[in-house]
Amino acid sequence: MTIQSVIQKSGLGVSIAGIALAAIGTLMQSPALWQPGLVMFTAGFAAGAGYWPSLRSYQFTLWIIAGFVAAMTWSTDLIVWGGFNITHKWIVFLVIQATMFSMGTKLTIQDFIDVAKMPWAVFIGTFCHFVIMPLLGLTITLIFHFPPEVAVGILLIGACPSGLSSTVMVYIANANLALAVSIAAVSTLAATVMTPLWVNLLAGSMIDIQLTAMVMDVVKIVLIPIGAAILHDYLKTYASANGRRVVQGLAGISAVWLLYMIAGGWDSLFGTASADAQMYAVVLNFVTGGIIWALFYNWLYGRFTSIKNIMPTISMLGIIFFTTTAAAAGRDNLVQVGFLLCFAMLMHNLGGFFIGYLMSRWIFRMDVQSARTVAFEVGLQNGGMASGLAAAMGKLATVGLASAVMTPLGNVSGSLLANYWRKKDARAAKAAAAADAPLAATDSLSKGKLS
Repeated sequence: MTIQSVIQKSGLGVSIAGIALAAIGTLMQSPALWQPGLVMFTAGFAAGAGYWPSLRSYQFTLWIIAGFVAAMTWSTDLIVWGGFNITHKWIVFLVIQATMFSMGTKLTIQDFIDVAKMPWAVFIGTFCHFVIMPLLGLTITLIFHFPPEVAVGILLIGACPSGLSSTVMVYIANANLALAVSIAAVSTLAATVMTPLWVNLLAGSMIDIQLTAMVMDVVKIVLIPIGAAILHDYLKTYASANGRRVVQGLAGISAVWLLYMIAGGWDSLFGTASADAQMYAVVLNFVTGGIIWALFYNWLYGRFTSIKNIMPTISMLGIIFFTTTAAAAGRDNLVQVGFLLCFAMLMHNLGGFFIGYLMSRWIFRMDVQSARTVAFEVGLQNGGMASGLAAAMGKLATVGLASAVMTPLGNVSGSLLANYWRKKDARAAKAAAAADAPLAATDSLSKGKLS
């Protein structure tokens, strides 16, 4: 019996015990029993679902649901550890940067070169993404009268780029994976400008939006970790001896700079500087840290190549973290608008799938597999980036709610749609093979008679 099998069977055992505890607690009207029972059931089932091959592709989604349930059950206990609040913006920033870097290690310089091979398809996907989702978000905020900061969160998640799960869903659906990677790469880079512009345009009247500060936050959350991952790919694949020495030199200068900042350089250089100067200095510090990290990770990769295999897991853990913490931080607000917000975000997500497929297939005349890819890239958003920006605003408990709700909903609906399309194609291929079999037999018989 393998370790994986033991974990799966143990998880199923925990889920069964959780169901029993939740049932007893419900009958006794005891939250002290049914609440932990519910958490045990969702977490245990997420761990054990892989026991059935047909459910393995849903495990990530099940873990997100388990985290969401735990957040709604034990909100304070999850976010405050020994008096320390893990929803502090710098904690959220670092986790999201780790998530984005892990995602970035799946991108290569070749992926950006490949954009030139299908520029029209990538443009269509990116265009649809940054038109459909922001305008859908605006429509939803006009239909449903949410509190201003919750509405801003809907507009924010609508203006974010494609997320990690979109590429996963494209893979499950056997759609155009190369196109998905290219759209995700381009939309992520474009978000540096597009996300702040859309949020400022649509939400500027609801909340004070500092456009330049938001651009710098996107640079810190998205551009620097993705850039560090691409720098690693350059060192791994393309760098000459001289190129490697240049990067090592930059890393050395960066290390000296950061040590100087830690030793008191910040106070002497920027202690009395303007807010804008301090903001740019912080970004510079992040850039230098990104260079050092890229070189260090490349060194690790050279000695432990298998490290690349844990990067997807880190990405998934990061997504579970920010979904859980955002839901826990905003639990009280979510209780007030919960059902309506869930319905609104489901409409946002499904609307992205539907309109994305419709536009790419029937307006831009893309093939079926590419249209399905665009549907996923449009309908699934980067919730981590939205949570990071909400944390930067100091409003994770309100502005961050939409991303906390949309991430699990999008993963559930995306998993269902991806598996539906995959099974539909499998049935069609099986039917075509069955239809061709008699013709092949007839041809074989005819050839036998002629011979």
